[in-house]
Amino acid sequence: MIAPVRPISIEDIEQARQRIAGTVLRTPLVKLDLGSDGPDIRLKLENLQPTNAYKIRGGANAVANLSDEARARGVWTISAGNAGQGVAYAARAFGIPCTVVAIETAPQTKLDRMRALGATIVPVSYDRAWVAAETHEFPGLEATFVHPFDNHDFIAGHGTMGLEIVEDCPDVRTVICAIGGGGLITGVGSAVKARKPDTKVLGAEPETAAPYALSLREGGPQKFTDWQASFVDGAGGKSVTERMWQRMQPVVDGSITVTLDQTRDAMRLIAEKSRAIAEGAGALALAAALTGQGGGGPIVCVVSGGNIDLDKFAELVTD
Repeated sequence: MIAPVRPISIEDIEQARQRIAGTVLRTPLVKLDLGSDGPDIRLKLENLQPTNAYKIRGGANAVANLSDEARARGVWTISAGNAGQGVAYAARAFGIPCTVVAIETAPQTKLDRMRALGATIVPVSYDRAWVAAETHEFPGLEATFVHPFDNHDFIAGHGTMGLEIVEDCPDVRTVICAIGGGGLITGVGSAVKARKPDTKVLGAEPETAAPYALSLREGGPQKFTDWQASFVDGAGGKSVTERMWQRMQPVVDGSITVTLDQTRDAMRLIAEKSRAIAEGAGALALAAALTGQGGGGPIVCVVSGGNIDLDKFAELVTD
């Protein structure tokens, strides 16, 4: 039985912060130096987490909040790499097995890291993984399912980042997060709106995979029929599920669609200015902010992850 959708309360997020305090880093909020005439943009560097991505926040909270009985069965999740690492990291801390239904086109770096954390990998196509994400089940897996985005505790874990953003930048006017399944922006948006209701929360999607922007235009959850695979593998889904539409609507103010070239430029800029590596999804928020559609600053851009093969990163930023 799938639990009904309910709002992520500030109490849920505060409890998550206490639960994951020993596992998750409070990541720095770094001002991006764009010169005296440039916009005021801050980078929330979630690529510095132990798994080099924000998903450890949700994974750690979701696994820690399971009942002893549910945890004893082991856990499984679905992932293109970052959620799998987050759940596997938490499972290893509890000494329980973890299986990841992994999208077979995920970067080798992400597959290797999941295995290194003790996860058993079940490779599947993107379409098969999305079916599992929508149905919350996969044949042959009897462990406890930890959904990589449509899970209340997972999302509350991501909300802890929103608390940090508001505390470290009290005058923040806009927060931008990449949208894949929608868990990141729902968690961050829930915290930000609870603390600073006037702050805008915007999504960022690549033009090759922008179902949330399409859903906003159409007034309801949509499939993105022109979806294309790209180096932005950690965001940009094929559709918005009805449940995630319900979650995002109250806390998200809009979405900005960017080109792959804009995303590549943002990856290069983060590396040049902050000496940090962002994967494609991790640079979407900055690419969106640089379009000017995010309004005046301070704008906080969530650099959601940095898990990318180094050869591929070098190829992308030096073309």
